[in-house]
Amino acid sequence: MNTTSTAPMRNLNVRGVVVTGIGLALPGVATYGDLLGPLPGEGGFDPATRLRGRELRHKDRASRLALRAAEFALHDAGLTDAGADAAFTGAADATAVVVSTNLGNADSVCAGTDTIVREGVRGLSPLGLPQTSSNVIAGWVAIRYGLRGPNLTVCNGVTSGLDALAWARNLIVAGRAEAAVVVGVEPANDVTAKLLGEQSTDAAVAVVLEPVDAAASRGARPRATIAGYARARDLAAALTSAGVTEERSVGLWLGDAAGAGANQLLAATRRIDLEAQMGPLSGALGVLQCTAAAAHFEGGASGDVLAAAGGPRHDAAAVLLLTP
Repeated sequence: MNTTSTAPMRNLNVRGVVVTGIGLALPGVATYGDLLGPLPGEGGFDPATRLRGRELRHKDRASRLALRAAEFALHDAGLTDAGADAAFTGAADATAVVVSTNLGNADSVCAGTDTIVREGVRGLSPLGLPQTSSNVIAGWVAIRYGLRGPNLTVCNGVTSGLDALAWARNLIVAGRAEAAVVVGVEPANDVTAKLLGEQSTDAAVAVVLEPVDAAASRGARPRATIAGYARARDLAAALTSAGVTEERSVGLWLGDAAGAGANQLLAATRRIDLEAQMGPLSGALGVLQCTAAAAHFEGGASGDVLAAAGGPRHDAAAVLLLTP
């Protein structure tokens, strides 16, 4: 799905939308608070042991990572019961799933293509063929928890994670959904490493978004509020469109130093570049930035958080403004 609008999200601010659940499936990161400092580099999610189980059979690696992250986020939001199957307890008919991934099932597509070359279409497995759909990850998350709201995948380059959060928020503001599970995921495998030109990282992060009134009515704890979003040709234009000015107090800037106008506007702001610490995150980047913002607020730090992705090396830039 291509997100090309440059309209600032603040014009849609009819219902406040907050983050009420966070889940990580990220090696070397035990909690989202780790994202604000030097990363431990060990502990956290172990793919070798946590990507097994009957419910994860016949699924591609990205889907398995996403299912684990969604599991943790829904539990954190208080939206699953205490039973063995952790059934969803929210409004299933009105809960959306929005996934951000650019290379998530590329290995499945390549494997299917190789099979066709060697054996023809009759060589394809009926169990493996569904993994070649670009929306397979969002589909598996919805199937696992019986979520029947809007279901979509954003594969929009480096801005995908921020775009996915914006789409999920728009669905809630427009009344199309009462909640949304947003997942950013990219797997580590030979195909992604070849496409990226460097070793990729297993990375999956999920957040639950809800209207502020719905969260309050069930006693959920808001972690952050999505206050503004914009996507434009460059970072300076996106900042302006999102309403980020010198008068606005930004306490944390999540992004790299590239982008015309950003250095002057945010020169005195603390900056964390997650990709510089963790390697390529692609579609997982924006959603991971959202979790780092939540950690910033929970730590009692002042100022808003600005998450930014894209710049001169990309076809667009996007920014997301988060407030306590």
